[in-house]
Amino acid sequence: MSDPTTTPRSEYLLEARDLKKSYENGAIEALRGVSLGIVAGDFLAITGPSGSGKSTLLHLLGGLDLATEGTVLFRGQPVGKSQNGVAAIDIDTYRARWAGFIFQSFHLLPALNALENVQVPMLGTGSHRRDREERARALLVELGLEPRLRQYPNQLSAGERQRVAIARSLVNNPAVLLADEPTGNLDSVNSAKILELLAQIQERHGTTLIMVTHDLNIAATAHRHVAMRDGRICD
Repeated sequence: MSDPTTTPRSEYLLEARDLKKSYENGAIEALRGVSLGIVAGDFLAITGPSGSGKSTLLHLLGGLDLATEGTVLFRGQPVGKSQNGVAAIDIDTYRARWAGFIFQSFHLLPALNALENVQVPMLGTGSHRRDREERARALLVELGLEPRLRQYPNQLSAGERQRVAIARSLVNNPAVLLADEPTGNLDSVNSAKILELLAQIQERHGTTLIMVTHDLNIAATAHRHVAMRDGRICD
């Protein structure tokens, strides 16, 4: 496996080329040929009704799934499967080193406290326990959760759980942060706080942020907006 940090860089940090995704032997077409380029430092919102393919596209861009046809490229190198003789980035390595995820349902481990939950993505990196804890603590403090470090998910509010999830997504310094309806389980007050927090993170760290949402008001906070319908980009 070659390292995309040492290969010639594409004009795009992340690129989708004619992505198609089908299920049940082609009976269900979730994506029908999606091409999209994302430059480093971009803040992109992807919108569309339920079933439009927006979450499927996000999962392919983040390496959570592989396309039936087409290619995802990171810094010009294919992710998960080789293309035209160009070696691919291992998909597990891509997820661990360069992609961070924020989910609508938080996906925190109930048996771990906030500090321990944030460290989970670092467990396979070979980092020392003290280094993991210091990194997780620094992120939680940055996100305003210093008094809640030892609290378990069921002791946290929904907004606090989402902030823990955001800290976890950032712990390995990802180049790309992918958020799937990150405010979907929050009230309007916490939604506004999380959106402001994500915008601050994107600006402060220069992280490329891709966010799926059904809310056009939320999409309006992004630098760029792509609309999807029936598995295609329509705007």
